[in-house]
Amino acid sequence: MRVLFVGINPGLRSAATGHHFAGYSNRFWKLLYESGLVPEPITYEDDDRLPEWGYGITNIVPRATAGIDELTREDYRAGARALLRKIARHRPERVAAVGVTVWRALMVALDDPDRNAPVRLGWQKRLLRGARVCVLPNPSGRNATLSYAEMLRAFRQLRDERS
Repeated sequence: MRVLFVGINPGLRSAATGHHFAGYSNRFWKLLYESGLVPEPITYEDDDRLPEWGYGITNIVPRATAGIDELTREDYRAGARALLRKIARHRPERVAAVGVTVWRALMVALDDPDRNAPVRLGWQKRLLRGARVCVLPNPSGRNATLSYAEMLRAFRQLRDERS
């Protein structure tokens, strides 16, 4: 596995469809294609094709919610521990944290001394079980803090650094 994409948790539509990033306003799949990470346009219904390109996908918290405000600190801690076990088992070269919240949850779970530091998008200094980490913006339509162009730039950083 070249890259393991890690989302926060499934939304209600993702839970209903059984596919990752299935929300109507989620731009994850469009960003994958337009950044050059995948060679053809795909949708959430194609998430099982990600291994064709060396990718895996999971969530830090498996429980579906209407929004992340329904998640607890223990959800994040337990999810981070489980994720670290997955990373150790599958040994991806890179981990793409899809959203700053994912990275923060991991830093808290690891009791990292920099866990309260501001998080920047892009490549991080810290490795996770030997894997380099790239923090991507959350592509949900609910995340209005970045423009599409800024999100695309971050996804291209991942493309340019993958092996």
